[in-house]
Amino acid sequence: MRAPVLTFKRARALRRTMTPPEVLLWQALRRNRRTGLRFRRQHPIGPYVLDFFCASANLAVEVDGATHDYQERSRRDVLRDVWLRNRGIRVLRIRAEELLRKDGIGEVLLCIEQAAVRSRR
Repeated sequence: MRAPVLTFKRARALRRTMTPPEVLLWQALRRNRRTGLRFRRQHPIGPYVLDFFCASANLAVEVDGATHDYQERSRRDVLRDVWLRNRGIRVLRIRAEELLRKDGIGEVLLCIEQAAVRSRR
């Protein structure tokens, strides 16, 4: 699905200002080629920008920080997830704290791999 020009511009800006947990996950996803999964970072789709997107598995991975705990943000996340699900995209939400824990990145990568396998079915 093609995104509006403003969404492309916002995605480009977000690539330059990724949060530390997003950078950590991006580096791990780029190094982890054993599964054959290829991810795009800050990928524009429709009116949204996905943190990470694997086209072959139709899987979006979102890194949620503390701002996602607020009710208004949480409500927007639900609407966004429904919009994506209606287009065949599965959304996997990862808490930023999980990525920053000791050995957290390994657990997160395993979770992403399992979600991608389920999405391909």
